[in-house]
Amino acid sequence: MTNPVLVEVTRGTLVESFHRGSVTIADAAGEIIFALGDISTPIYPRSSLKPVQALPLVESGAADAFGLNAEHIALACASHSGEPMHTTRVAAWLKRIGLGEQDLACGPHPVRYEPVWREMVRRGEAPTRIHNNCSGKHTGFLTLAQHWGVATAGYERHDHPVQQAVAKALGELSGLSDELPWGVDGCAAPNFALPLSHFARALAQFADPRALATPRASAVKRIVESMIAYPELVAGTERTCTILMRSAEGRAAVKTGAEGVFAAIIPERGWGVGLKVDDGAGRAAETVMASLLESLGLLGKDDAARQILFAPILNTRDAIVGERRPSEALRNINLRR
Repeated sequence: MTNPVLVEVTRGTLVESFHRGSVTIADAAGEIIFALGDISTPIYPRSSLKPVQALPLVESGAADAFGLNAEHIALACASHSGEPMHTTRVAAWLKRIGLGEQDLACGPHPVRYEPVWREMVRRGEAPTRIHNNCSGKHTGFLTLAQHWGVATAGYERHDHPVQQAVAKALGELSGLSDELPWGVDGCAAPNFALPLSHFARALAQFADPRALATPRASAVKRIVESMIAYPELVAGTERTCTILMRSAEGRAAVKTGAEGVFAAIIPERGWGVGLKVDDGAGRAAETVMASLLESLGLLGKDDAARQILFAPILNTRDAIVGERRPSEALRNINLRR
């Protein structure tokens, strides 16, 4: 099927570009509350899968065994910017579990926050694996391996017990019993594919864990609370996830992913939200998520959040020449109580 237009990009009086995609909202029982476009074709959630990837760390008791707190758990769910608030915590966490940067399977990343990156360049410093936006997730994987007493080398392989635990948790939360297709993510860890409808159901389990067994119910609640408490660790300074969670004032946890994926957990409704932009444009996914939060009454009136919803298009003199905006199909949604 041809997915609907979700985002328009204007210049002057004309729509210059547009982005198609699909959206779904589900509850913990798998009932579809709302849908636009194709929600049955498997997609890779990419980094929006991170709350699920952090679940075995917490559910297994590994987080408690190593004395991890909400900041660590937020970092396990993070696509962070590589700022000092992220890297110092990850480095200390690795030391806590008796490992170091060389044990991370992810490669180096340039820092996403420009002032920090410019200062590193000025000092002639190169980014390390700890600067990788997924280094918190990988340190969580290593923590679980240490807790279980299994090999830390190769923890990123699909057949390693850590990754099998992630796949099992995702299958159970999403209601899928068959083995999930998988591919290798940018950080070297496997990413598991599933239909957007089932991904939203998995996210809804985090929003409404009442049907889960006590250890898992406690773990998902702790993950959501950690993300909401430390949005700057989940993303970083001036990053969309941080801005949207701050704007929602504790009522939503959101997580972006590469290739135009975005996820949200809405505890007060017991809903999970998943979206995928067809062409993989992150700029469009950000606007779609802001629009959905607006339709739920969860987007605040702060300028930073509003500029994600209706993002100005600037020329090289910083004059506004157009905007990025939700399509009519999105603007007509009203999911407020």
